[in-house]
Amino acid sequence: MAQRTIRIRGARTHNLKSLDLDVPRGRITVFVGVSGSGKSSLVFDTVAAEAGHQLNETFPPFTRNRLPRWSRPEVDWIDGLSPVVVIDQRRLGGNARSTVGTATDAWTYLRLLFSRVGTPYVGESNHFSFNDPAGLCPACHGLGEVVVSAVERFLDLDRSLKEGAILLPGFGDGGYWYDRYADIGEFDADTPLREWTAPQRDALLYGGEQAARLGGGLPKDYEGVVDRFERIYLHTPDQLSDRKREVIARFTRSDGCPDCRGDRLKPESRRVTVGGRTIGELARMEIAELAEWVTGVTEPAVAPVVAALRARLDAMVTIGLGYLCLGRATTTLSGGESQRVKTVKHLGSSLIEMLYVFDEPTVGLHPVDVAAMTTLLEQLRDKGNTVLVVEHDPAVMAVADRIVEIGPAGGERGGELVFQGTFAGLRRAATPTAAALTRRRRVVVSPRTPRSHHTVAGATRNNLRNVTVDIPAGVLTVLTGVAGSGKSSLAAELLAQHDGVVVDQRPVGASRRSTPVTYTGVATAIRRLFARRTGLPAGLFSPNSAGGCPDCGGLGIVYTDLAFLDGQETVCATCRGRRFTAEVLGRRVDGLSIADVDDLTVAEAVDRLDEPAVVAALGHLAEVGLGYLRLGQPLSTLSGGECQRVKIAKELREAAGPTLYVLDEPTTGLHLRDIDTLLDVLDALVERGHTVVVIEHHLDVVRRADWLVDLGPGPGRHGGRILYQGPVAGIAGTATARALRDDPQA
Repeated sequence: MAQRTIRIRGARTHNLKSLDLDVPRGRITVFVGVSGSGKSSLVFDTVAAEAGHQLNETFPPFTRNRLPRWSRPEVDWIDGLSPVVVIDQRRLGGNARSTVGTATDAWTYLRLLFSRVGTPYVGESNHFSFNDPAGLCPACHGLGEVVVSAVERFLDLDRSLKEGAILLPGFGDGGYWYDRYADIGEFDADTPLREWTAPQRDALLYGGEQAARLGGGLPKDYEGVVDRFERIYLHTPDQLSDRKREVIARFTRSDGCPDCRGDRLKPESRRVTVGGRTIGELARMEIAELAEWVTGVTEPAVAPVVAALRARLDAMVTIGLGYLCLGRATTTLSGGESQRVKTVKHLGSSLIEMLYVFDEPTVGLHPVDVAAMTTLLEQLRDKGNTVLVVEHDPAVMAVADRIVEIGPAGGERGGELVFQGTFAGLRRAATPTAAALTRRRRVVVSPRTPRSHHTVAGATRNNLRNVTVDIPAGVLTVLTGVAGSGKSSLAAELLAQHDGVVVDQRPVGASRRSTPVTYTGVATAIRRLFARRTGLPAGLFSPNSAGGCPDCGGLGIVYTDLAFLDGQETVCATCRGRRFTAEVLGRRVDGLSIADVDDLTVAEAVDRLDEPAVVAALGHLAEVGLGYLRLGQPLSTLSGGECQRVKIAKELREAAGPTLYVLDEPTTGLHLRDIDTLLDVLDALVERGHTVVVIEHHLDVVRRADWLVDLGPGPGRHGGRILYQGPVAGIAGTATARALRDDPQA
């Protein structure tokens, strides 16, 4: 008889404290707890990691080297595991050819459909693939875009040629190409280009017919600036140097392919129709509309293809992605959209007894859309799978068969099992999550008065319908609306029309040496403190310089490449993981070596390191609720919510005059209790004179807003309109208003 539990004994990954736990198989188990408590360490870095590692061990070494790498967790033993499917919040990314259609396999069915019943007949399904030479557009190689010269960036019209009016490398006074233009009698090298005639400027740029119109003043072999640039940088077969890549990035832009106009396919394939539609037209159609269109294809020969395609499209609509289109590049999807696209691929799977692991599947979902996601989790369970979910949303907790809370706090004060049982039992328990669930939060009744406004005028980005809106300055504004309603587009337009700082969901760009203190700039102040107290140069107190252990390069570990076997990391035998030379480690400040400082928590460092610059910078980390982090903790070990708060701390440190801040769902990864900490941080920014605009679905943040801008009414082409703008208390008749009214925590 199959084992009905996953048994975990002695889990010690990261901050887990020899945790023992039995997780029921064939059920939905939701793991909760404050940020940094150890939920992800248990679910992803222990259970999923061991399941992935054991599965990989069944393959030969050559194959293992091409599979995802799993680090074995610190645990006494785990049994009762199945093959694991991890559905996390990492953006799909992919290459320039990856689309929603290819990522969900819907494009495969659509290609098959066109190859069988499309007219005229052009060949097999690969003739409708933009990843195959048989189908891709020869002009853009299946990308749908071409690189073109950004001519508007070539010239500074307020300068003369002598003053460097041609901004391209080598075209300024003394540059290699300068004489080819400045010494031509037709061009006045001393007059600003703005005072030239339009034909003269066109001749300078384009040569050819434009040059001929000026008469005989230009040499017969004259080459315009644009032609010369494209010949040197865009039409060269040579391997591009880093310098050339930088120039291309600066002076070019992507433009729609003039041949295929974004369809990505060769002419013959673009002309084929099914039901009067080309495959390119269907790629641009919203998925919800496409699902309806598919039902009109009734040819018996392709009935199985139509059924499979319709099932995949319906799944995307069910999961709240009906506003996307199959041609949408995966690189443009948000973290929440990426997660739901990944989920779709598993809905049609015939596999059972699998282990599905989700990381906050409600990220990016409006409260009215969460039910669709919980239904999906239940479907996976009812097919005979085990579903583990890390989540903070009470609506997901409510559908769980088992709740497991890890805590009681974050960092070193977490890592323990504090509750397991039903959701009803959790609400009666004395845990941080239980306390947050019973807390009541009210709408702000006395919003702050704005000092002015940032006007967004005539916005038409993506689905915005010529939107003009005033965003108040000096207060907290929240942009709300269902997924795909236009919130991110409005925020992008706000930043395009007004300078501002973005704190988004992208991971903190980090090398293996990056820690919270290096990212926020505290490391420099700490090194100066040690230098002043010890008399040694500050550079010696950096593991990346002469003070670093020479045998491990200041990493503290030594990596051994074992060819087709998994590489091996071992603690450096010379420094024993301390990263510095013996001389540097022997110098102390108040009894602490520089390596000991890495072991301090942020809160401990504020108390022990008597240096104003250190205390001020670390105070920002503590201010955003990260006082429990250790200074030397690698950024790669932080949760999504912790990474975002590290970014906020950095912005707090660097903020000077009044600044416009735009935050993209800052509650991602935050426990209900930590929302209050975040709101205090946002309020502090406003009190310092900054303008804060937040894209958010979390109702506790919505209630705290001074001003609300609600978009909709639906996603995609059904959205893009301002439904309401004003104080939160006045909203009515929208999905957001209904969510606020029906929220049990209100």
